Amino acid sequence: MSLEDKICSACSGDEDPIEESKILDNLADLHEDWQVIENHHIVRDFDFKDFQEALEFVNKVGEVAEEQGHHPNIEFTWGKATIKLYTHKIDGLHENDFIMAAKIDKFYSKNQD
Repeated sequence: MSLEDKICSACSGDEDPIEESKILDNLADLHEDWQVIENHHIVRDFDFKDFQEALEFVNKVGEVAEEQGHHPNIEFTWGKATIKLYTHKIDGLHENDFIMAAKIDKFYSKNQD
């Protein structure tokens, strides 16, 4: 099953962050613009034609985050949004972060055509 078809699972906080090899495996299934920072979080910048388009994207990411129960850090301004994902309960990366990233990629790519 692809990452975008999976559902985020509740993280108990007892788990360890995923290891670098698994991070790299999951990263290979995402858009190439995602970056891993210190094996702790993933981040991607998204570009838009104006503020309204960036706001619509951020709102859609918020809807998906609520559906999945997994919430990214979002920063946006005129024509740009930055998404940062990691699992706060384990202070590192979990498969949920990559599931959310894949769902965000799917939505973004659909709206760029």
